[in-house]
Amino acid sequence: MTFPRIVGLLLLLLMFWAPLMLQGQNFRLKGRIMDFDIQEPIDGASVTLRNTPYGGLSNGAGIFLMEKVLSDKYTLAINYPGYNTYEQVIKLDKDLDLGNIFLVKFGSEGTGSALQKTIRATNVSRLLVERPNFIGNTFYGIPPEPKKVEGNFYLDNKWNIASILLYREQTVLEGFRVRYNINSNLFELWEPESSQVTTVPGLRIQNIVWMDSSYQVPRYFVNGMDFREDNVPISGFFEVLVEGKLPLMRRTMAIFKESNYNTALMVGNRNDQIIKRNVYYYLKGKDLFEVPKKRKELFQIFGDQAAAIEAFVNANGIDLKDRTSIFQMFTFYNSQFPGFVPIMDQLLDEKN
Repeated sequence: MTFPRIVGLLLLLLMFWAPLMLQGQNFRLKGRIMDFDIQEPIDGASVTLRNTPYGGLSNGAGIFLMEKVLSDKYTLAINYPGYNTYEQVIKLDKDLDLGNIFLVKFGSEGTGSALQKTIRATNVSRLLVERPNFIGNTFYGIPPEPKKVEGNFYLDNKWNIASILLYREQTVLEGFRVRYNINSNLFELWEPESSQVTTVPGLRIQNIVWMDSSYQVPRYFVNGMDFREDNVPISGFFEVLVEGKLPLMRRTMAIFKESNYNTALMVGNRNDQIIKRNVYYYLKGKDLFEVPKKRKELFQIFGDQAAAIEAFVNANGIDLKDRTSIFQMFTFYNSQFPGFVPIMDQLLDEKN
């Protein structure tokens, strides 16, 4: 037998035996189950691999774990009362972490309603693909692509090293990496050593300092419950941009924008979007006021220094339409008073 034939025979044997060898191996399957609307973990969701004995429940952090699962192709099914059933086909040929899996409530509004439309669209699309003789199922033989949700509700999608001050007994938490969900006012804490993720409601945290993983500078956030807007405490967190006699603060809002796609005309945005918008405030005592957009009203907030601030803007050619101008003005104003120490030398993440 020639050498090429020997190599060819070995390859054929490998292709035949590899799947059989893999079938006897065990792997681990894990994931985290979340509520899509409020972005919080779901405790006690039923997780099964259909037509198998494998299954279990998610824990308080929404995490489920199946160990010693035989290599094979499975249908993962997740059920929880009041929510749509979630199904996903998986091929288990190695340890698999599915990450966050989102469940949608029956009849939910806003983001949930949009996602349910997506689920229905996906199911219909799959049905039409499986029944190719169905009239009008595709456009030139191509099934329609279901819409998606672009963006996320995180203030920063990356995990940042942080120090956290809790209201209760003024306890400080260290050694965690964190992410903040704007929509649910919820912090996710990841402990690298144990690889565990826990959640802490924002109402328990007084302030937090994290080291921005992109800019490598500290960023400071305070709980809006300690302040008032129109004499009402505020839910959510504010980033302190400029400290001093007249502090400048920023709040990032997350807005859900539904798709405006016109199927008949094939124009518009096909996907739903989560859009982030920054709102700037100045602080007097415990009262927060939104920074005015009109030029005259803007200078007036600096009181007897209004003329000096306007002269500073004119002398430096600062464009008031650029939101970084607010940071420059507040930095200049507060630098006129003893003890001023800048928190940062530039405005970070100014995209809106």
